[in-house]
Amino acid sequence: MLLRLAWRQSLIRLLLFYLFALGIGLALGEPWWALGIATVVLAARAYWRLYRVLRFLDWRKQLQTVDGQGLWAALETLIHRRQTENRRRSRRLVRLLRAYRQAASAMPDAALVINRRDGRLVWFNKTARHLLGLRYPQSLGEPLADFFMGQPRVRDWLASGQTDEPLTDLPSPADPMVRISLRLIPYSAREWMVVVRDVTKLMRLEQVRRDFVANVSHELRTPLTVVHGYLDMIEPEEHPDLAVMVEEMRRQSQRMTQLVEDLLTLSRLEAQEHLPEEPLAMAPMLVTLRREAEALSQGRHEIRVVDEAGCDLTGSVKELHSAFSNLVSNAIRYTPTGGRVTVRFEKVAGGGVRLAVQDTGYGIPEQHLPRITERFYRVSTSRSRESGGTGLGLSIVKHVLSLHQARLDVESEVGRGSTFACVFGPARVRMRGPAGEHPEDVS
Repeated sequence: MLLRLAWRQSLIRLLLFYLFALGIGLALGEPWWALGIATVVLAARAYWRLYRVLRFLDWRKQLQTVDGQGLWAALETLIHRRQTENRRRSRRLVRLLRAYRQAASAMPDAALVINRRDGRLVWFNKTARHLLGLRYPQSLGEPLADFFMGQPRVRDWLASGQTDEPLTDLPSPADPMVRISLRLIPYSAREWMVVVRDVTKLMRLEQVRRDFVANVSHELRTPLTVVHGYLDMIEPEEHPDLAVMVEEMRRQSQRMTQLVEDLLTLSRLEAQEHLPEEPLAMAPMLVTLRREAEALSQGRHEIRVVDEAGCDLTGSVKELHSAFSNLVSNAIRYTPTGGRVTVRFEKVAGGGVRLAVQDTGYGIPEQHLPRITERFYRVSTSRSRESGGTGLGLSIVKHVLSLHQARLDVESEVGRGSTFACVFGPARVRMRGPAGEHPEDVS
């Protein structure tokens, strides 16, 4: 509306000006000279108004409120309005930035902004100076991983961009007695935010808990062995009235023994930071998993093992076998008779591999999926007791995979079954030798 009115006013004024110049020219007998001089005057005035606008914009000065009519007045009015809006927006952004900096500086945790491409520091708050030993501004532009000398997993963790898994229990570069954890948060398209937290007290409490569980589990071994010995001495034929009770006692004592063994295994894994790096031939491993599944199933399920990857792994043979076997046994336990269990070893995008155990069992409700790897967490308590589970199997699997820089992916649908997949990165993959045995595909 403003531009339309300005165009109309400018055209009317231009027409009146030329008519006035033409009238003077006719009166003097030189109409063309009069029109030419009028055109030069209009051009000079336009250039002067343009120079005035550009000068204010170049000097970053604000145009004053313009009183007038026509296109130039409308242009200057619009520029003045935009400048006023931008100044208000800039003041608001400055206030927000100051509030953000104050909040970031007051955080009890260290906050750092790093470049996604090379991991160099862009910004950090005051807590980061004390917790990581950074100096301002000398540390700006330095790679964050360089401050964690002797900790190569920090560099690998930053390179992988794992925003879902924090890096826990690291010694602080400023004080090795202080334990810290790092969490990666997407900050922008080019930058990450790293939140560093002092977890020294938490790690001490966790160590106390691990020691307590390990000591109690170890001490329970002796009384359980004694109980087993006495129960084995009782013959059901000699005491038929005690046969049912003795059998139940044996079953419960065996379950308790398995629980103690799982607790000791979990404590041992939690105390380790590295596992042996051994070549793991996957073809014999898949054959072993198939035999274990068939022995546990006793012909009640259809067992299939498919090897599509054609490669081997590197890691702890004992621990990885324990993790794979745990997933297979869980699939057998929680799949009804007549169901199917498929073990598939395949390649994934990016050069990694995936060992997936798929079943057609009961399935897991969606609300339970985030917690199924917690210790003693059970989706169905009664079903777990009937199957003889301890509630520690998936927790052991998660710890084993974590020590191999791998992850556990879970997909499940109630009534359709579940898929538990161990996903390994390309660093764990190795070529299979020519003598590698391939398991049969049991349909």
